[in-house]
Amino acid sequence: MAKGSSGDDAAEVSTIKIYARVRPQRPNSKLTTTAGRYWISDGATDPSDDDDDSAKSRIGFHMPRDEAAGLINNQRESYEFRFDKLFDVDTKQEEVFDVVAKPVIQSTLEGYNGTIFAYGQTGSGKTFTITGGAERYADRGLIPRTLQFVFKEAQRNPSIQYTFHISYLEIYNEVGYDLLDNSRDAKKLEDLPKVTLQEDGDEMIHLRNLSVVQVANEEEALNLLFVGDTNRMIAETPSNPSSSRSHCIFIVGITSRRSSEDVIRRSKLHLVDLAGSERVARTGIDGTLLKEAKYINLSLHYLEQVIVALREQALGRRTHIPYRNSMMTSVLRDSLGGNCKTTMIATVAVEDELVDVR
Repeated sequence: MAKGSSGDDAAEVSTIKIYARVRPQRPNSKLTTTAGRYWISDGATDPSDDDDDSAKSRIGFHMPRDEAAGLINNQRESYEFRFDKLFDVDTKQEEVFDVVAKPVIQSTLEGYNGTIFAYGQTGSGKTFTITGGAERYADRGLIPRTLQFVFKEAQRNPSIQYTFHISYLEIYNEVGYDLLDNSRDAKKLEDLPKVTLQEDGDEMIHLRNLSVVQVANEEEALNLLFVGDTNRMIAETPSNPSSSRSHCIFIVGITSRRSSEDVIRRSKLHLVDLAGSERVARTGIDGTLLKEAKYINLSLHYLEQVIVALREQALGRRTHIPYRNSMMTSVLRDSLGGNCKTTMIATVAVEDELVDVR
C-alpha cells in the first residue's frame, strides 16, 4: 500500500510547494512587453523556513493607473505575489526539473504518492514546462526527464526491484478519456474509451477503463507519452493557437521491494498539465470554446478549494476536504496531503496584453 494517507500536521505544511516561471516572449510575437512591467526578488532568509514569508521569492507587477478614471484615483499600481522559488525567463529546463520535480520523484521512489502540477493562463508555457519542446534535447520537460530519472535510479539501486506502469488520463468537460487506448482507430477524442470513477468500501477511488501499461525501460515509457500526446484535445484561442482544452494526468505507478525484505511498496506519481485558464469576458470567446472555458475554470476553482482546505487541515482549522467536487480532485485524492509531496509550478506570461492582476 502506498504511504501518504496520513501524517502529522507540521509535515503536511511543508509537503506543498508552489513555484512560478516566467515565459520568455515568443519570437515574432505581435504582443509587447513594457520595460519594468514585472520584477523578481529573492527571499532574504532561510528558504527552508516555511512559516517565514520573508523567505519567499516574490514577483511584482506594475499596472499603470487608468487615466480615464480621473484625477482622484486610488487604483493600485503595484502587486506582489509570493512563491517558494521563482524562475525567470532565462531558466533552463534542467534547473526547473531539479528544483520542482526531483524531490517529489525521490519521495515516490521511497513509497509515497506525489503530484506535480503545471498551472497558468493559456499560452503561458505550461505544456512546454511539463512536456517540453520537440526541437532540442535540452528542451525536454518534466515528464521526459522524470522517466529518464526513475529508470536511472532503478539501475543505480540493484538491491531494490522496481516495476513501473504508465497511464495517461485526459479530463475534458469533466469526462475522462484513456489516451493510451489503441484498440480502435480514434479520429477524435470522443472515440477514445470513457474513464469512470468507482469508489470502494474503503473510499478508495478506482479508474475504470483506464489503461495501465507496464514498461521495462525509458524508451517504452516515452513511446506511451507520444501516443497520449497525439490524442490530446487542443484548439485555437485568442491567446494561444494550440491551447490544451483539457486537464491531462500522466501517471507513473511504482512497485518496489528490497531484496532483503518481504515488504512491497506501491506508490503513484501524477504529473498534471492543467488546462489553460482564461477570463471569458476578456477573451471574448463563445460557442464550444466558451463551454470548455467554463468547465476549465470551474474545475480549477475546485482544485483551489482542495489545496486551501489541505492547508487549513494541516493547521488544525478544518477536517473535511472537498475531493468529490470534480473528477480531477477525485482522481488525485490519495496523492494530495498527508505524507504526499505536492508541487505546483505556475507559468506566467508578462506581455502587456496578457497581464491582468486586478
